[in-house]
This record gives sequence, structure tokens and C-alpha cells, in this order.
Amino acid sequence: MKKLFAKLLLKIVGWRVVLEGDVDNLDRCILVVAPHTANEEYLLGNLAYWSLGKPLKIIIKDAHTKAWYGPVVKAIGGIGIDRSQKNDLVKFVVSEFEKESFSLVITPEGTRSWVPKWRKGFYHMALAAKVPIVIAAGDFKDKIIYLGRKISVEDLQTRTYEDIMAEMEEYYKKITPKVPENWNPKIY
Repeated sequence: MKKLFAKLLLKIVGWRVVLEGDVDNLDRCILVVAPHTANEEYLLGNLAYWSLGKPLKIIIKDAHTKAWYGPVVKAIGGIGIDRSQKNDLVKFVVSEFEKESFSLVITPEGTRSWVPKWRKGFYHMALAAKVPIVIAAGDFKDKIIYLGRKISVEDLQTRTYEDIMAEMEEYYKKITPKVPENWNPKIY
């Protein structure tokens, strides 16, 4: 039902999903989503994943999972984390991947505002959990959600961080964000 609903809603709002690799790339990965300049990106991304019948999770303030609407947040993939505590987020993510298979959405910019460079946590999470990084983007000019381009575990273990970031930076040059002035195309 969710799959059909998502396909229909994406069609109504004029967006389409383009897979850039095997759909199975989306089963168990760190899903790097950029540019992150507006809240709609999360909703569109969720619809894209639902339309493909894939499980998607996102780390969110635990206040949202404990609130009266918490069951809804959890149902759409929210994993609550207490941000007031010092957490080892990499270790937490590894333990979540040990429990089940899913794609974990990470927005390395960490905010919807302009930032000078990306945070490195997504890279360390993928290495520690031994899962690939899959690249995702919403192009607001053409109304296309791109999913599925994979950077394998082997690539993560043999290539340098700088080399991987240069590949990703090149990839995102083709994407038009919702709020262009909030996007820094120089990501590392």
C-alpha cells in the first residue's frame, strides 16, 4: 500500500525517481543525501524509497520519538538519539546495522544552511559498519530524485577519503538544489 501511495504522490507532484545502479544497492547502506537545503528533500526521499519498497531510517532527536507523535516518527524510519549526551554515534550506527538491514540517511552538511565543508561522520559510519555509501540527490530543476550510485566497501577500504570526496563533489555538480544559496559545492 505504501509503495503504491508513494508512486502516486510522486507522480501527482511531478517528481520521478532515477536509479543509478541496482535497486539492491539500497538495502543496506549509508545513504548520503545532498544538497540539503530544504525540508522537502526528506519527504521526497522517503517517497522515493517507499516507491521502491525499501526500508529507510534517519537519526533524529529522541524528543521526536518520545513525543505524542513518536510512533509516527518511528514508523517513517526515525531512530531517536539523545543529543544532550555525548554519544559515540559511529558505534550506535554499527549496532543498528547489526540488528537489521536498512538504508541510513545522512546529510553530511548537518544543516540546511551554507557550510564550508561536509562532516566526516558518514564516512566513518560506513567503514565501521562495513556497508557501502550510496549517493542520493534531489534535483529541483528537473524534479528528479537520483538514487543508487554505490561506493563499495572495498572502495572505502582501499581509496583515500579525499579521492572519494572528489568523486562525490564531481557527482553533485549536476544537481540543482531547492535553495542554491544554501549549497556549497566545495564539499571537503
